[in-house]
Amino acid sequence: MTGVGERHDIIVGIDPARDGHLPLAWAVDEARRRRLGLRLVAVLPPQHDTQHVDGTPGHIALRQAAAEALEGSAAWSRERYPEAEPAVDLVDGLPAQVIGRMSRQARMIVLGSRHLSRTAEFFAAGSLVVPVSAQAECPVVVVGDAEHVTQQPTYLVVGIDGSESSKSALAFAVEEADLRGAVLRAISVWQQPPIFTRRGQEDAVHAQLRMLSEMTAGFSQRYPDVVLKHEVLIGHPVEELARAAEHALAAIVGRRGRGGYTGMRLGSVVHGLLHRAHCPVITVPHV
Repeated sequence: MTGVGERHDIIVGIDPARDGHLPLAWAVDEARRRRLGLRLVAVLPPQHDTQHVDGTPGHIALRQAAAEALEGSAAWSRERYPEAEPAVDLVDGLPAQVIGRMSRQARMIVLGSRHLSRTAEFFAAGSLVVPVSAQAECPVVVVGDAEHVTQQPTYLVVGIDGSESSKSALAFAVEEADLRGAVLRAISVWQQPPIFTRRGQEDAVHAQLRMLSEMTAGFSQRYPDVVLKHEVLIGHPVEELARAAEHALAAIVGRRGRGGYTGMRLGSVVHGLLHRAHCPVITVPHV
């Protein structure tokens, strides 16, 4: 097995049980944009065979399937990006823990989504989306649907709430918009209380706009080619961000803290977007 993350690669989780061309295509294109290495990783979990004394044949079959999936993914990525030779790793261990450790030296992690419900995602044995997004030390990209490249001009959405984690998300989003030549919509969502006045709503919106201006100050000088828009939406954060990102290249959000392997501390907005957004969702940890 080759060394892990030596060049701060983009790591792609390869699932032998499903077609992974969408996340792989996203990762290959991002590697080209950023001139980074690409690492394809398949993780074989420990066998828990309670019906048969010898689980070795099943494990051998899984290993073979994983090796073939890696080989096919590597060949596919070479066709899309001939200038880069992807590294390939077949690793034994608990998938979320293995990918989590790799994130310490990776530039980003790219995973496919099975479009499971929130409950199913928690209890699916092979699901990586929630636990990896909750604990990774680099941005995690979850690709469940193709990018909406037909929307012109193309745009990215970043959720901003004034927190340190959203500052990290904003920094990543501006860089991504610059690489892609895309518009960046910096969005704050105000969730109105049960009792409010029209004047109170106007004051809240103005306060959110001031916060957005303060948060984005300085980025225009560093990235003069990026068109950066400030927007305050009213409603539930998950619903409004998902609606705003309906035709986006990606939705980018910050992650507060670090959750355990269950992902219970991932955060309601991030967790909700992972299951509601119809575009790639990028979760950025605060560093």
